[in-house]
Amino acid sequence: MTHHINAVIVLSLAATFAAPLASTTTVSAGEALPQTVQAALTSALMDEYHAEAFYSAVLERFGQVRPFANIIGSEQYHASKVAALMTAYGMDVPANTQLGSAEIAAAVPATLGAACAIGVQAEIANAALYDDNLLPAVSGFNDITVVLEYLRDASQNNHLPAFQRCAV
Repeated sequence: MTHHINAVIVLSLAATFAAPLASTTTVSAGEALPQTVQAALTSALMDEYHAEAFYSAVLERFGQVRPFANIIGSEQYHASKVAALMTAYGMDVPANTQLGSAEIAAAVPATLGAACAIGVQAEIANAALYDDNLLPAVSGFNDITVVLEYLRDASQNNHLPAFQRCAV
């Protein structure tokens, strides 16, 4: 069932990417993205990296517990989608230096419920970041907008409810 759902998502994204929009901004070969768009992509990647690092630290502390064991793979997938955009536009893709950091490990609370409550707040903040900052910064770049909207929607529709169930 999961593979069927993933296939539907991929096909939907592919159809969206293929749909021409008159308002789409294009960048010619050798021409850099505007600085605001580059900054938005970098910010999106860092946000995904931070989530992966925190969720990894939670798994280190509590073992392969849900929903963290499930959602960490999504965060890695999300980071790969942003990294692919960055690569396509000739940007350097930084490594996730937050993985394994002592600072992130220290932020993991003593209980799984408290970790889930942090997950709830992180997913709410993630959607606000996309809506208030990142999506406005990339307007006019349809391929980037579609990916960022997908990431925001996954956060709100999938990750947030899972953390809310766990935080109770």
